[in-house]
Amino acid sequence: MIVIEGTVRIPPENLEAARPVMKQMIRASRAEPGCIDYAYAVDVLDPGLVRVTERWETRAALTAHFAAAHMATWRSFSPQLGITDRSLRLYEANPETI
Repeated sequence: MIVIEGTVRIPPENLEAARPVMKQMIRASRAEPGCIDYAYAVDVLDPGLVRVTERWETRAALTAHFAAAHMATWRSFSPQLGITDRSLRLYEANPETI
């Protein structure tokens, strides 16, 4: 399993404008083959900090995600939403067994 975890920054005043684009990105990503989970969460203590969590079955599924049309749409909105400080990390993990 591939796990992506990290953060991006969106100016707090842009969060409402970002929500519809973020919802579309989440829905489309979750519908992709190989997506186990895909989520964004606004930090309670730092409203401009958005936490990103993704889980993918394989690297191939993640590679396909990067080429998906909704990724291009998300990237096109990034400048107008003021998204900065993108910090994402990739981990390989064993599937949950608990």
